[in-house]
Amino acid sequence: MSRMRTWYETARITRRERRDLVPVELLPQRDVVPLTAEDIPLVFITHNDMTILPFFLKHYRQLGVTRFICVDDVSKDGTRDFLAAQPDVDLWTSPIRFGEARRGRRWREALFARYGTDRWYLNVDSDEFLLYDGWEHRALPALVSALAAQGLKRLPCPMLDMYPASGDSQSLSSDGMPWDYSRLFDGQGYSCSLERRGISIRGGPRRRRFQEENQLIKYPVIYWDKDCLFGSSLHQPLPYGRNFGSTWGALLHFKFFTNYRDKIAEAAEGKQHYNNSEHYTAMMTELQTAGGIDLADAVSIPFQGAQQLVELGFMTSIDYRR
Repeated sequence: MSRMRTWYETARITRRERRDLVPVELLPQRDVVPLTAEDIPLVFITHNDMTILPFFLKHYRQLGVTRFICVDDVSKDGTRDFLAAQPDVDLWTSPIRFGEARRGRRWREALFARYGTDRWYLNVDSDEFLLYDGWEHRALPALVSALAAQGLKRLPCPMLDMYPASGDSQSLSSDGMPWDYSRLFDGQGYSCSLERRGISIRGGPRRRRFQEENQLIKYPVIYWDKDCLFGSSLHQPLPYGRNFGSTWGALLHFKFFTNYRDKIAEAAEGKQHYNNSEHYTAMMTELQTAGGIDLADAVSIPFQGAQQLVELGFMTSIDYRR
């Protein structure tokens, strides 16, 4: 019965999405070279992310990404010029804003169609850093092969909000990584369930401090074919039957990186996010009242690597021998 409900929900929402599909305009900032079969492409959207982007590109290059495909949403902090200078970045712009593109979902779908279906992609935000069992010494092609050997087409990943310890104040260094600065996460306090559209995970510091029930699951490694759409959320892509994989990675989420005050204020004012950026408005109230957001708590633990996340149950071990 659960499978039938998931199948029915997929059929219902797919029909609605295809009926309401409106093409969006994307403008390449230079000539676009087609992907090869060996390419590992990553699609992301950015807006004034110059603080974290060097770390982002460094991390995913180390994992084996060969092409970054990016929509810049009217950045004004040097982000666009920085990305335009990167030889492995395809930079796109659009005449509409993030919110009008259904919080970027239409842009992503258009890019997948442009670069080709029936292949694996990474699909993340610029403050999300993918980890998986063995990531330190096994590149993305090994991960994709392991997923394909299990008949899987997606990698479910809990999103772990990372934040600094109380009083931490370090200067950024190109030798470091974001988890060197925002090194804590909530080690407990999550709820997990299976719903009609996939796995559901909620909790973490934003529930603990702001009573938010954000969906904390994404599928950043995804095989995109003609049946795929994002529907109403990146957290539950269509078709829904693929959203129940038993092999998990994790996304370290750096919403509370060193420049979080500016990013929260910008998001609250811009109202490009869900429900007119309601959750950013709540955080902005805290900033105005206390001058900062200190998320450290008794449940906070320092990040120590992928094996720690496997032991805590956020990720699974991966059999690369199949």
